[in-house]
Amino acid sequence: MKLLVINGANINMLGIREPGIYGSSTYKDLCNMINEYASKEKIDVEIYQSNHEGDLVDKIQDAYFKKIDGIVINPGAYTHTSIAILDALKAVGIKYVEVHISDVSKREDFRQVSYIRSGACKTIMGKGLNGYIEALDYLKDLIKNEN
Repeated sequence: MKLLVINGANINMLGIREPGIYGSSTYKDLCNMINEYASKEKIDVEIYQSNHEGDLVDKIQDAYFKKIDGIVINPGAYTHTSIAILDALKAVGIKYVEVHISDVSKREDFRQVSYIRSGACKTIMGKGLNGYIEALDYLKDLIKNEN
């Protein structure tokens, strides 16, 4: 099973960026946690982060050609602005879970809009970094049950 974890704008700044909202764990901590879990569960995982919308679109499109089974995506602020990322996800037809470290439903008004959510199998928010593990678990079970 091949899963892709995509992180958007400013996720690389975890541990520095608003620790009261996002916690003190770093992006490296997040990557290590995901890799350890994937290794234990025998999941082939790739982790990608970019602050550039077009790079995220390119990575999603590339997932189609790499035969990725599922995507976990935290687009960061692009959640609320990027139709291009949604269109890329829809174009490739790969099941995906939308993840947010904070509970965006309890934050600013502009964060209440998610273009990404409309095609997601599931949205996980407010569970900190553990939301990524929940998303990987969800996709793993979903894909196994389909095969």
